Amino acid sequence: MDDPVRLPLAVRAFNAGTAPFARWLFPLDPERLIAEARRKGGGTDFGDDGFRQGLGHLCASLEEEAGLTPLGRTIARRDILRCLVNRTLMQSWRQRHPEIAKQAIERPLFVVGMGRTGTTILHDLLAQDPANRVPYSWEVAVPCPPPERAHAHDDPRIAALDAELAGVDRLMPEFKKMHPMGARLPQECVGITAHEFASMIYQISYDLPSYSAWLQCEADLRPVYAAHRRFLQLLQWRWPAERWVLKSPGHLWALERVLAEYPDARLVQTHRDPLRVIASLASLTETLRGLTAWRVDRRAIAREWLEEIATALDRSVDARQRGVVPPGRIVDFHFRELLQDPFAGIRRIYEHFEIEFTPEAEEGMRRHLVENPSDKHGAHRYRFADTGIDIGEARERFRRYVEYFDVPAESLEQ
Repeated sequence: MDDPVRLPLAVRAFNAGTAPFARWLFPLDPERLIAEARRKGGGTDFGDDGFRQGLGHLCASLEEEAGLTPLGRTIARRDILRCLVNRTLMQSWRQRHPEIAKQAIERPLFVVGMGRTGTTILHDLLAQDPANRVPYSWEVAVPCPPPERAHAHDDPRIAALDAELAGVDRLMPEFKKMHPMGARLPQECVGITAHEFASMIYQISYDLPSYSAWLQCEADLRPVYAAHRRFLQLLQWRWPAERWVLKSPGHLWALERVLAEYPDARLVQTHRDPLRVIASLASLTETLRGLTAWRVDRRAIAREWLEEIATALDRSVDARQRGVVPPGRIVDFHFRELLQDPFAGIRRIYEHFEIEFTPEAEEGMRRHLVENPSDKHGAHRYRFADTGIDIGEARERFRRYVEYFDVPAESLEQ
């Protein structure tokens, strides 16, 4: 399927006119990007050099595999440069304020589950509890200067990011039906690990088979999660709260590493029919890649997700069977609970971890749900038939996960 995003004429003209010179105009060479980040950020210290390996794999895959348009190259450069500049600024703040490194991250709550299983709405609801601290999109995008609680609603970075996202919305008006965007919305941990260039956020936005293989099978995630902790320490230094509530599907591939870095972490794993997950993610990924690539193929994307999701879910079963995740440290939250009575499920989470579920927290959650219905921006329509995957093959591939967690099959028409 070609051109899932119908770009404005001016953008199509830009792509066509600059295509012959795109590699020269918009280079994706790691060393040149690092040099440019030094000029933009005014710093030379990027912290631990471990990020260079991920950056090298990412840039190579972007150059050789992603089929980027000139617009795609500019977007990729912008995102990489933002992370590199942030690294220099965060390192400068840490050096000038060593007390940041003494911030304790205690008993964080991680929502882990594949995308499209209810993780976003669950994260959004948990964010309404005043005792919970979530990373917001604006502070993850530009974490320096470290955010302050007193300016949580009027920091100028909020308006700046909302203006940037409004531009994306004009290019991809359908995307808000799939995944809401906003500076004040909670951000996933993929936005944090993006600064280590070890994040699935890149493989959703671009076709990166080599990078994805490296990330899932070869990358050393120990320094990535150590950096994840440092990021949270910076964010909470001037904006503390009782507990962090975090989420990312990427954690499913690395549950053992999550618990190695956060031995007191508490986990909530969300569950849904994997075939619905594949169909929805294929549609979402096709739309995102359509903004940056000359061509996209939903069927190829769906096949990628089939294997990657199966790997993640198998690892989650392994983690339970091997005792990596003890029963007392995790709650299973099924998508049907979200549809039937999300507050009963949330109450069960709080009770399991002996957290007080206050009337104030519940009131805020209920108000948020009323003000933000799932079809607020329109319904996301997709069909499993468009993936080209045989239903029987897919059911068999996920049999182990489905039987272990008792995940019911859903209708595959949407």
